[in-house]
Amino acid sequence: LEIVIANGYELEKLPMKFKKDRDVVLEAIKTSGLGGLQYADKSFYKDRDLLLTAVLTEGRCLSRADENLKKDKEIVLAAIKQDGKALEYAHDTFKKDKEIVLIAVKNAGWALEHADKSLQKDRDIVIEAVKQSGTAIEYAHPELKKDKEIALMAIKNNSEAIDCLDKSLKKDRDLVLIAVSDEMSFESALQFVDKNFKKDKEIVLAAVNANSEALAYADKTLYKDKDFIKSLMINKNLGGGILNSLSELKVKFAEDKEIINLAIEN
Repeated sequence: LEIVIANGYELEKLPMKFKKDRDVVLEAIKTSGLGGLQYADKSFYKDRDLLLTAVLTEGRCLSRADENLKKDKEIVLAAIKQDGKALEYAHDTFKKDKEIVLIAVKNAGWALEHADKSLQKDRDIVIEAVKQSGTAIEYAHPELKKDKEIALMAIKNNSEAIDCLDKSLKKDRDLVLIAVSDEMSFESALQFVDKNFKKDKEIVLAAVNANSEALAYADKTLYKDKDFIKSLMINKNLGGGILNSLSELKVKFAEDKEIINLAIEN
């Protein structure tokens, strides 16, 4: 008991008699969720009370549940409330249940991947999914990937969602400008937009203002435009970051005295 209370994964190394000991298994689950349950004797996968405790600790424990328990609404609800992506392991009837799926996607937008196709085209479901995780729009029905209102919600949540939209919306300038202007995204959305926007100075300027590394995704013709490079240098004190990007991209202006001075000034 002391061993599994410290680390439920340690159940793996214990003699079989402890893997069959309900008290020991229960403590391993409370400590490490699936990390403990996966090493328990398989007979416990049919133990309703133990599985309920398990999914309340970690929703993914539903993956180990007996098929009959995957049909148990209380257990499924407990699992998806803890982790929406646990919907993957629920019985198929729940993947068609709008109430269940709605709870799952509100908890984890990516649960949309495991919803029945009939609900992947349900506008209410998709809206809740992209509000929670913008890139979940990847699993929406193709028609909803053309819906500008939903697309805007997705992009505002995660600008990288633009990569999952219908081609028609990837050419929508308003959406593209919003996406590339996202300062919170780790990766610049500029890499995902239509190639014509990578030549658009306003779009590229907005992208670089948000993330200096976005310059790597701009059309190379802009690297030769000194006036454009100068305009980048005087925006938002990013001169040093831009200069670094120019250097990494081996752009000749990285060694231009006027450009370097602008970087220093800013």
